[in-house]
Amino acid sequence: MHGMNINRLDLNLFVVFDAIYTEGNITRAARILNLTQPALSHALGRLRVVFDDPLFTRQGHRMMPSPLARSLIGPVRHSLQTLTASVLKARQFDPAAAQRVFTISFRDVLEPKLLPELARRVLDIAPMVQVVSVRTGRVDLEAELAGGSLDFAIDVLQPFSESIRRQRLFRDTPVVVARQDHPYVKDRLDLDTYLTQGHILVSSRRAGMGIEDMELSRLGLHRRIMMRSQQFFAACQVVTRTDLLLTMPEQYAYSANQNLPNKIFPLPIEIPPIDIYLYWHENVDLDPANIWFRDLLVSSAGGEGRS
Repeated sequence: MHGMNINRLDLNLFVVFDAIYTEGNITRAARILNLTQPALSHALGRLRVVFDDPLFTRQGHRMMPSPLARSLIGPVRHSLQTLTASVLKARQFDPAAAQRVFTISFRDVLEPKLLPELARRVLDIAPMVQVVSVRTGRVDLEAELAGGSLDFAIDVLQPFSESIRRQRLFRDTPVVVARQDHPYVKDRLDLDTYLTQGHILVSSRRAGMGIEDMELSRLGLHRRIMMRSQQFFAACQVVTRTDLLLTMPEQYAYSANQNLPNKIFPLPIEIPPIDIYLYWHENVDLDPANIWFRDLLVSSAGGEGRS
């Protein structure tokens, strides 16, 4: 770095450096920054001249950081975040006057738990803020959060990269739904009855087991799946009209069966609870609007606010 002229450093070059380091790939870094590949390569060329170092070398499909690049990434990220924080502090977020659209990817089973309370609060506090709930394939979630077409994702634990931040929203446990006058399920549901009765399984897949089947098979047990359904609400209606049992998340079970003559029982085997997380990209971690909406989501879910 001998004779390095700091005046020749354009701040955007650091953004490019961070993106290439994070993605390990020129094409993906270009896509995330909405730049053409030649523009990104040109920026990398300028960085190499400034630091008199290759910074990244191609190994197979990945751009591997040089020792200098590895020593720079910490300070660069810290500086970018500090700068972003200062800029964002300058433009505070006023919910009452804000005209913003927040786009959230939900699994449909989570909508009934979160959307009604979220809607009530948003309409009350920020009447001009729009909330858009969408369904995004899990493989696209990270790219959409990075690109900004999604503000948030709400899902079970996902193997995202470090650039995706997360916070636990709530914890769910499975319960069993049976019709009011089920001939074999009266005041309690034991494991024998659970295994001998027919079941309806809710899944978007055409075949395969549910989470509870995996737990059962670990114990050398097996239940009889007589029917598959795509939606829990439809499956609850099936339960009302048949002797089939339905295993579903507790949070949703109570709202979906509110007006149905069904009973809800604890699942008669131990299953680890399922944690539901809120995800967002580190680029918006310090954005006042994002922080405000995050807090709103957490409190709507019955959570404990920022942690």
